[in-house]
Amino acid sequence: MDDKEIKAIRPDALAPAEIAAKTEAIGATKATMGLRQSFVLAIMAGLFIGLGGMFMLLIKSDASFSPAVSQILGGLVFCTGLFLVICAGAELFTGNCLMIIGRLSGGYSWAAMLKNWVVVYLGNLVGSLLLVALLLLIHYYTTNSGGVGNAMLSVAAGKIDQPWQILLFKGVMCNLLVCLAVWVSYAARTIVDKFFAIILPITAFVACGFEHCIANMFFLPLGLALRFIGFDYTGSADISKIDVAGVLYNLSAVTIGNIIGGVLLVGLVYWFVYRKKQGRQ
Repeated sequence: MDDKEIKAIRPDALAPAEIAAKTEAIGATKATMGLRQSFVLAIMAGLFIGLGGMFMLLIKSDASFSPAVSQILGGLVFCTGLFLVICAGAELFTGNCLMIIGRLSGGYSWAAMLKNWVVVYLGNLVGSLLLVALLLLIHYYTTNSGGVGNAMLSVAAGKIDQPWQILLFKGVMCNLLVCLAVWVSYAARTIVDKFFAIILPITAFVACGFEHCIANMFFLPLGLALRFIGFDYTGSADISKIDVAGVLYNLSAVTIGNIIGGVLLVGLVYWFVYRKKQGRQ
């Protein structure tokens, strides 16, 4: 059988059982990756997710859109972040929750998985803060006659002014969708396939107002920085809670929720269905 014949019968995408095996193999690569390499790639992922947020804020700055249209368009452009993570290559904490599949199958230790999570989480934070600094340096908040600055503060205020348990479950819902987007992207064979694999889940999580801890590492410090420099906010949101305590309040709930959503609702389910019988633990 020649290459043309093989290509003719090859399915367009991997089957779910094949995705599970691929996820396990990817997890093993992540678990054994060098510390510096993981950290640098995590910085890039934080930067990439922030770029999606930057794009979303431009949509949010246009008051002519209805709330529904603004949410949906914002979700569509926010997909930029995960698309770059998947296709350019980077380490994203929320997506790495799928490493639980390889751990439960005995591919690597708990220590290796947790070390990856800590290193990647911190690297994502550095990348997010790097983009915050760059946007402040170019005065991005003045775009659209200051509309982007208003959007920055309104988004940040809205993420803090919620009960902790609501933020927790919004985090669960968010990473259910993010990990499903990553899972489906693993089935894809081309960049175009990967692009379309992530659009609907990511647009859904943003449009529905769910909470992503790495995105919030961008949105919340950005709002905090604008308060610090004394930006002339003209919106209606209560921005008084945008402080360091408010940032930590949000991230504590959302991070836990993201882990629950990715590990329990996606990773554990697919491991149980497709990899449990082959487990080596």
